[in-house]
Amino acid sequence: MIKKFSVLALAAVIALPVTALAGGGSADLGAKIDQLTKELNQLKQQMSQLKSDTQDVSDTLDEKSEKWDFASRFQLSGDFRTMLESVHAKVPEYYNALNVSRGIVTASYAGITQTTNVDSYVRDNVLPGFKTYTAAGRVAAFKAMGYSANPATDYNDNAMWTNRLRINMRVKATENLEFKGRLAMYKIWGMESNAVDSSYDNFNGGGAFMLNSAMTGYDGGTTRQPQGNILRVDRAFINWNNIAGEPVWFSIGRRPTSDGPPAQLRLGADKRMATPVAFMDWPFDGLSIGYAYDSLFGMQNFPGRVRFCYGRGFDAGPGSDGNSDLNTTALNNVDFGGLSWDVYHKGNTFFNFQSFGAFNLFNVPDGVTFVNPLEYAFWEQSQKNGDDKFVYNPLQKDHNLKLDRANLGNLYHTDVVYMSKYNNLNYFFAGGWSRTVGEGVDEMGTGLLTSWWDQPTTKDGYSFYTGVRYDLPNQPFKIGLEYNHGTKNWIALTPGNDDLYASKLATRGDVIEAYTIWDIPAGEKISRFSKAFIRLGYQYYKYDYTGSGFWLGAPVKIDDVAKDPLNAQFYAPVDHMSQFYLSLEAWF
Repeated sequence: MIKKFSVLALAAVIALPVTALAGGGSADLGAKIDQLTKELNQLKQQMSQLKSDTQDVSDTLDEKSEKWDFASRFQLSGDFRTMLESVHAKVPEYYNALNVSRGIVTASYAGITQTTNVDSYVRDNVLPGFKTYTAAGRVAAFKAMGYSANPATDYNDNAMWTNRLRINMRVKATENLEFKGRLAMYKIWGMESNAVDSSYDNFNGGGAFMLNSAMTGYDGGTTRQPQGNILRVDRAFINWNNIAGEPVWFSIGRRPTSDGPPAQLRLGADKRMATPVAFMDWPFDGLSIGYAYDSLFGMQNFPGRVRFCYGRGFDAGPGSDGNSDLNTTALNNVDFGGLSWDVYHKGNTFFNFQSFGAFNLFNVPDGVTFVNPLEYAFWEQSQKNGDDKFVYNPLQKDHNLKLDRANLGNLYHTDVVYMSKYNNLNYFFAGGWSRTVGEGVDEMGTGLLTSWWDQPTTKDGYSFYTGVRYDLPNQPFKIGLEYNHGTKNWIALTPGNDDLYASKLATRGDVIEAYTIWDIPAGEKISRFSKAFIRLGYQYYKYDYTGSGFWLGAPVKIDDVAKDPLNAQFYAPVDHMSQFYLSLEAWF
């Protein structure tokens, strides 16, 4: 622009004499020269000012561009959900573990001294005699001591309101290294605690009923169950991509391992939200290394990726070595290891195979306290009698009233999921196999799917899961139906499940769920993350066996929990349960 002004001014000066001569007068020529000189000086001043202003604008843009570049590296998104849930559960008649322990105390208290190891005494001197009875004989014996089964009960919660806020962040540190994270707040209306929490943290038992597989104090459930209005770290990890220019990556941190496929269909998401299949719904800390491919075993245009994963579920800290045959005296870390393989993923078709092991499983997770019913019953009786047969000592393992932590063995898990879409019909099939390899029992004689000092053994469980979702053409409605079944010894690692009261995929029995999703017509999307919808659904749980969602203790047929005191349960078991939910969700 400045150069153009200079050329025009020069052209005017050159043309001046010609114009003046055409006028014919010297006086006029002088006046015109003076006028032109003034105009030229003004033009020079304007040009100088323009140059200064242009430099100022350039400096400002340079300064702001650095800030814009810094801000553009950060990508923020999130979602908010408010949800109303209603549950109705039928609990059958059953024997409570603490009452059964009180009956055992009544039968054996005379043989106890101050130095007696209560648990060993029951194992070696009391239980063998009880086991010689028939189930009916044990029922009669406990009834004679004043201990009967708890009566059948209905549990209802007509209106449980929750709010959940999640903030996602993504930022690149370098071209091929990025950080991803998610903060989460999840709370019940009017509460800073969880009204449905079933952590066994006092001597009166846990929550209202069942064993919620995502206890709030437990690492796997800290952001997945309501805990108040505090933002907690749900995910935090770094990805190093394109290592050595190859389709290889390394990732480490708090893993994105909750709400895996096919959960995105019923949760209203557009794409998968986690690495593992939903049978492994466990937020944990670990790492993975992966490889992406476009062809497999010579098959062209066959994209997929495979990743090898490692994680830690519990750190035992420093301790001494040494293990007895059955009762663990030194703890080992609980570790995960395995692979998740997207065998084929193109368009709407997805096939995944995953297999992993969880080693040195514990009986009591971190952040949770279970009472030892036997110790508590002996201490209670000692207090009533006014003697000192059981002296409570919180620092002494045998007399601290708690179920001390122990390693119980290993769990192996393999499952597959196939998802695809035909026109407007989404569908999937999934199956899982779990194998527990018991290697020990805790001080109360409980092991991996075993109870009362039964010999640890290997047990297999299976699950089947299928569902469809139909997206109505040119309509804002989606309708879905899902069904899953789990066998007697089935174990799903799902403490991070999105079901408030109990993980449906951990069920030893059957669950059917029907739902609809309505995309709210609230105007144009503001960003690619934007969506708003309402979900309305119904779940029906029918349990065949106790202990769904955990590996501690022998599964008992629901119909038999009141037929034998040795079928005693820590928590009230559920025969069947109905749950309705209605949510309003906004993603931004």
